[in-house]
Amino acid sequence: MLDIKAVRRDPEGVAAALATRGFTFDVAHFKALDARRKQADVDSQNLLAERKSASKQIGQLVNQGVSVDDAKARVHATLESIAAQIDVLTEQARQVQGELQDLLLAVPNLPAPDVPSGAGENENAEVLRWGQPARFDFAVRDHVALGESLGLLDADTGSKIAGSRFTVMYGELARLQRALIQFMLDLHTREHGYREIYVPYIVNRESLRGTGQLPKFEEDLFRLHGEQGYYLIPTAEVPVTNVARERLFEADELGAQGIRYVCHTPCFRSEAGSYGRDTRGMIRQHQFEKVELVQLVRPAQSEAALEQLTGHAEKVLQLLDLPYRKVVLCTGDLGFGARKTYDLEVWLPGQDSYREISSCSSFGDYQARRMQARWRNPDTGKPELLHTLNGSGLAVGRTLVAILENGQRADGTVALPPVLSAYLGGVSTLDG
Repeated sequence: MLDIKAVRRDPEGVAAALATRGFTFDVAHFKALDARRKQADVDSQNLLAERKSASKQIGQLVNQGVSVDDAKARVHATLESIAAQIDVLTEQARQVQGELQDLLLAVPNLPAPDVPSGAGENENAEVLRWGQPARFDFAVRDHVALGESLGLLDADTGSKIAGSRFTVMYGELARLQRALIQFMLDLHTREHGYREIYVPYIVNRESLRGTGQLPKFEEDLFRLHGEQGYYLIPTAEVPVTNVARERLFEADELGAQGIRYVCHTPCFRSEAGSYGRDTRGMIRQHQFEKVELVQLVRPAQSEAALEQLTGHAEKVLQLLDLPYRKVVLCTGDLGFGARKTYDLEVWLPGQDSYREISSCSSFGDYQARRMQARWRNPDTGKPELLHTLNGSGLAVGRTLVAILENGQRADGTVALPPVLSAYLGGVSTLDG
């Protein structure tokens, strides 16, 4: 959530920055709401002053020889009237404050100054490419054809069990997914300094509001039946980041590099806005696995932390020898709460294109303000908002897809990355 003080200082500037994201901020509506809030505060202060003055009249009357009971009786009507007016103003102030809160909850984050301006994904800026896409001397197949021919991938049974966009994996492919998860967790904990964390796969509305999924993206979530307001997590970002909700960290708790968490969870998404897209295979599923990286840092560390976190995700792709490119998202393609985002796009021969496999974002203090996640600055002794970051390290299903398609051979078998050999009992080939 944006800092309301910053919005008050320059609402037109905020509106201009949000316009680069394709979002229209109604400055007039904001000013009108804020004026109502301010007037309610002024009126309340005036009434409190009147009440104080009226209360003093009791003592003045007593000093003039009026009994205490008679003095209270004379002033009672005035005090009751003031109290009733204060109650009305308090309710008005509560209502307008709620409207302001709802307004700001629906406003996306401001893009960082160095984010390129653009209307959509076609205007994202490529930063680098790593690795050379393989050239095949046979007809390239996609991961669905490869997995089905090996008897390891079964979308029909997934659809029978649950519905479309669900998949069943067997044997060595299921084992490969498990191996990838363990490999990623080991890399991030042993080499990159993350602390592994296990979290609930079900969260409440407040957690989703804290990271920005609610209220805007309700239709993208799977809500559990009942009145408790529980949801399946769309990503580990939600429960892991909410570990910091309503907490105040001392500087020594953050350490030199902030707090780093890595978490493996299943993820559940309705894909409400993707009808007709990626209906074949495992690119866009309702249920998938992901290893998520989350960092909580001091504001001064935020920019460097994004570069480091993105590098940690890149390292996974490099060790798996999967060609990829790195792009910085333009203003029009930024996620709702993100201030700056790098996407890593892996090469998929079956699609003859690069596809997103990791999105690494800095949120500044946007999420922290919603969650009241703070740290105590030792230089001032005062609490300040943390900065939050997260990214996939990596999306496991899409990593499987990339391994299948990049490692395919003419005979239908698949060569596996050597770095996974220890996790697969020495197996180096998928052959069904």
